[in-house]
Amino acid sequence: MSAPKPELRRRAPQGEPHGWDERVHPVLRQVYAARGVLHPAQAEHRLQRLLPPQTLGGLDAAVELLAEAIRADWSIVVAGDYDCDGATGTALAVRGLRMLGARRVDFAIPNRFAHGYGLSPALVESLQPAPQLIVTVDNGVASVAGVAAAKARGIRVIVTDHHLPGERLPAADAMVNPNLAGDGFPSKALAGVGVMFYLLLALRARMRGQGAFAGREPDLGGLLDLVALGTVADLVPLDFNNRVLVEAGLKRIRAGRACAGIAALVEASQRSPAALCASDLGYALGPRLNAAGRLEDMRLGVACLLADDPAQARHLAGQLSAINQERRELQAAMVAEAEAMVALAGPTDAVGVALYEPSWHAGVVGLVASKLKERLHRPVIAFAPAGEDDAAELRGSARSIPGFHVRDALAAIDARHPGLIGRFGGHAMAAGLSLRADDYPRFAAAFDAVAREWIAAEQLQAVLYTDGELPPGAVSLELARQLRFGGPWGQGFPEPVFDNVFDCAGWRPMGERHWRLDLRDPRDGARHDAVLFNAPPGPPPPRLRAAYELTVNDWQGRESPRLLLRHVEPA
Repeated sequence: MSAPKPELRRRAPQGEPHGWDERVHPVLRQVYAARGVLHPAQAEHRLQRLLPPQTLGGLDAAVELLAEAIRADWSIVVAGDYDCDGATGTALAVRGLRMLGARRVDFAIPNRFAHGYGLSPALVESLQPAPQLIVTVDNGVASVAGVAAAKARGIRVIVTDHHLPGERLPAADAMVNPNLAGDGFPSKALAGVGVMFYLLLALRARMRGQGAFAGREPDLGGLLDLVALGTVADLVPLDFNNRVLVEAGLKRIRAGRACAGIAALVEASQRSPAALCASDLGYALGPRLNAAGRLEDMRLGVACLLADDPAQARHLAGQLSAINQERRELQAAMVAEAEAMVALAGPTDAVGVALYEPSWHAGVVGLVASKLKERLHRPVIAFAPAGEDDAAELRGSARSIPGFHVRDALAAIDARHPGLIGRFGGHAMAAGLSLRADDYPRFAAAFDAVAREWIAAEQLQAVLYTDGELPPGAVSLELARQLRFGGPWGQGFPEPVFDNVFDCAGWRPMGERHWRLDLRDPRDGARHDAVLFNAPPGPPPPRLRAAYELTVNDWQGRESPRLLLRHVEPA
């Protein structure tokens, strides 16, 4: 099965930019226009422009129950998820509820191997003694059995989630989720941590109206570093509302006002807090937290985010970094095995690709699916045994391509083959499921069949969108800085990528698979420092077309512009 060569396509402006200060580089204005940002107001990510909480459905019932719990000093358990969004959302909920007066707040994170996903009956049973209230974060909309188990023990339940609902909703006392049918909240892109932040805002407003704050009102803005990290790491679209949240959190981190845990993660990743951007959250901090949930216990990650002592936070961040290194090594081995499987498949060319290896780790299959999806530009589901002692059940993680809604595809398979899938849930681009090991061949065929029905041939062509050529003389440190901080860039609001033709004036290998290049612009002879990671074998072509990001290279305190190549082909 061969990897498709990406087709370079240039983004077109969605209107004429106007009203910009002359200090904003014309290239950045062009980049904004290609993303529908035509006027400075559309790039002003001020907290005053955040969507008001009142339109988010379910808040009234949740706020009323939380206010009662705080007044009556109930015991509260925040039940989170074992990914970065769940960890940051859990820490946010615990910190926020304590700031608003709750005195007996604890948290619980399921172990993916012992409890399964979400608020399961097994997780509810593990809560000893039983709390009076459970508040879920980043999960719960599919926890029908878990909520029922909690209610049977006399526990009240508030569900806060952002995942798509199934046909049946749990019988929670309150449910806050912008993706419920009929919910009027304008942004459906909130991450789980964002939903929880909105609930805290509404709770504070209710308590303010009741005169609960005799002294200074709690500043929930101090929690926005957690919101930023969870939002970026969960790969939700960075619509305007999410960009407001992320930018506010980044400003806190850059100003040295992050919580001790996030500051320690920045330090452990060897990033500069003052220059931190959204990609650092997604590629350096988020994986360190996610690794705990994949290989160990995400309670370690939450403990880091709840730590107030810098020394303790550094110790926990060091442990998370060590686990992340283990995850990277395991992932590399699993991806190599997956690529070998695909190569052996030869010309069969499944459209919906399913992969299974009994030795794989269930916590890492999502990363394998993601890597193979990028290589093949096809939806991929990777499976592993559910646990070391449970080879009869498989856990699968799916990653998709634009235009193929993978959760809906699983729902279609479930309808056509009742009982084939045990549990499933997720989004358009990512989902999870379980099934019996004996049923894997039948599922693989069913997944490929749905993919063949739903995916047109042209959708299998990988496309790399660019913002066109940079004009001669445009490459500069000033432009690189403006582009770096012009976002926050991320899912749905992509990093600026340009494409130009260059002559390769020189190159040398960096490590085993990377290139360091000296590129010459044939239009004016300007020379540019460039790097390409995971380069193909052999030398670069003498004249090449490159798609690249213009980045800031910081070496020993000296900054210079650098081209980070995303794709190279002969020109």
